[in-house]
Amino acid sequence: MNNQPGISVIIPTANEAAALPACLERISGSLNEIIVVDAASEDGTGAIAEAAGCRVLSSPQRHRARQMNLGARNARGAILLFLHADTWLPRDALEKIVEAIDRRGAAGGGFARRYRSRSVALALTSRLAGLRNRLVGWHLGDQALFVRRDLFQRLGGFRDLAIFEDLDFSRRLRSLGQTVTLTPPVSSSARRFAQEGPLRTTLNDLFLTRQYLLGRDPNQLCQMRDDRLNALQSHELLS
Repeated sequence: MNNQPGISVIIPTANEAAALPACLERISGSLNEIIVVDAASEDGTGAIAEAAGCRVLSSPQRHRARQMNLGARNARGAILLFLHADTWLPRDALEKIVEAIDRRGAAGGGFARRYRSRSVALALTSRLAGLRNRLVGWHLGDQALFVRRDLFQRLGGFRDLAIFEDLDFSRRLRSLGQTVTLTPPVSSSARRFAQEGPLRTTLNDLFLTRQYLLGRDPNQLCQMRDDRLNALQSHELLS
């Protein structure tokens, strides 16, 4: 690899017009491209991305693993960075990634994470995530996963999973070499916790994660989660 390998930032989107601008504003440094893989957004997400100078690819399905794989297949950078549209990178993030891979020999990794929330439960989950990062070197998607492109290809990219595609990939990547956790942390939106609340959502996340680690099919776990959320939404509408 060169001393200054290029980075391809890949952002899967679906109706992210409200979140995407702030995400893009915080991407700075030396890189090849920003690729937004948009799944038929109806709110102008694609137009916002194009206006910001991003390459925009169309995905036929709202499926994060497939969207990220599509972006990776079209990427030119030696390093791939997978970023959620509601996650903000810290200053000099790209330079830190280059240093970790090019100088420290890391296979990839992610960033420490903090939520844009005052929730004690979410602060605790961030601390637990940091412990997981230190002990086993696994990262989740909202931690801005990054990886050498050759290793991404060697692993066959993300598996076709509706949930836990990030953890599955991170575990497989860790088997190939050192993974690192960079700081300062990324700043992640707490919006996915709004429907059930931070504590209940966190407990459900822990339950699903335990089931996944015990060998349950991630696609079945995704259906369980969606069924629960749909039932909750129906209950709220009837109340």
